[in-house]
Amino acid sequence: MKDSNSRSATFTQLSQQAFIALGLQDVAYVKPTLDKGQMVFAIHTADGRFAASAATRELAFATVRQNDLEPVDVH
Repeated sequence: MKDSNSRSATFTQLSQQAFIALGLQDVAYVKPTLDKGQMVFAIHTADGRFAASAATRELAFATVRQNDLEPVDVH
């Protein structure tokens, strides 16, 4: 959509590596999971690597924020 006060946007497709790198330095994912029969909250880096786990969602989010990252829920 274009009006007289705006510029038209140009979109380009991201490469797979560029897409993976999005948020790499900014985001960590928190996912509820079972570990030895107990519910824990796994923390993963933006590229999917396991980083840590916590007993509660709140503790997982606090851990992520302590490391200057933004926590995001994964279901």
